[in-house]
Amino acid sequence: MNAAPRFPVTLLSRIEDAGLNASAPPQQRWLDGWLVRFSPGKAKRARCVLPMAAGRLGVDDKLALASQVFDEAKLPVLVRITPFSQPRGLDGHLQANGWSAVDDTRVMVASLAAKPKIEALPRDMVFDRLGVAAFAQAVGALRGSPLSQREAHAQRLEAAPVPLVPLAIRRKADGALLACGQFSREADLVGLYDVFVAPEWRGRGLARRLCARLLALAYAEGATTAYLQVDADNAPAIAVYERLRFADGYRYHYRLRPGDAT
Repeated sequence: MNAAPRFPVTLLSRIEDAGLNASAPPQQRWLDGWLVRFSPGKAKRARCVLPMAAGRLGVDDKLALASQVFDEAKLPVLVRITPFSQPRGLDGHLQANGWSAVDDTRVMVASLAAKPKIEALPRDMVFDRLGVAAFAQAVGALRGSPLSQREAHAQRLEAAPVPLVPLAIRRKADGALLACGQFSREADLVGLYDVFVAPEWRGRGLARRLCARLLALAYAEGATTAYLQVDADNAPAIAVYERLRFADGYRYHYRLRPGDAT
């Protein structure tokens, strides 16, 4: 869980904050230094405990209070563990009490010292800027998400306190959606989110072209550092991001309450 030495910890801490701002659902409350989010959507970072500060209550007391929130919302209890989680030793405490680790995730970082090179799309494809609600429906359709999760995603994006730009790749002939993604920019930081390619169109360089286009747009707005979050087991996606010069910044995972299912 230690931050990689190639990036300053102050930068990684800013990236962690930016990632939280990019996914700020209306269903959230503070609990003695912990931010408790309970959105009904798919994204775990919008329906988990974010242990930001040590606070004054004991860990078990706060877990009990947070669990009441999730139980009322009919959601499993998840705690997001990062190198910045407080109090120190929280991960070990949860592990010792039977909370299982799920979703090992890499946060990757890239410098945008120069404008990213944009690769042209095949002639039968075109980039398409989408509205927030349309984007949430589009990426939800590609993922096969139920309507409730798509609506929660749209609500979260529409309430985001930082600007975002959704983008899609469509087939010209019939407008079929082939891939989509979006960026969220906060000052000089830009995060890539919801990058998804239709299964039958994978392996053709669409994710790389889409990400390069998003990074170029963000660079034109003043972004100098990019970040993203990717499943540690998603080797194809990691290979794409490494080609775009992303490298590991830090990792995080979630702890799941005993007896709960994600």
